[in-house]
Amino acid sequence: MSTQLTPGAETVVDERTKPSLGDGDHERFSHYVPKDKLTEAMVMGTPVVALCGKVWVPSRDPERFPVCPECKEIWDSLNPGDDGEE
Repeated sequence: MSTQLTPGAETVVDERTKPSLGDGDHERFSHYVPKDKLTEAMVMGTPVVALCGKVWVPSRDPERFPVCPECKEIWDSLNPGDDGEE
């Protein structure tokens, strides 16, 4: 016995693809955020916004990842003469 769709109905497969703009790269870096916001986010589970614009709920040890180059560049431009330490 075969199953028949309702007259006029059909299955549509959306085969469009979105090119990656490197959004996944944000997951491989630690990002600069205000320390008080980071603490609150870790305790409350609320999202934070990094200098580079990434929004996420922090849950990983940032020491395990290299610093986001975009965050570092922004930080350095805001703190000329700083040695780049967090």
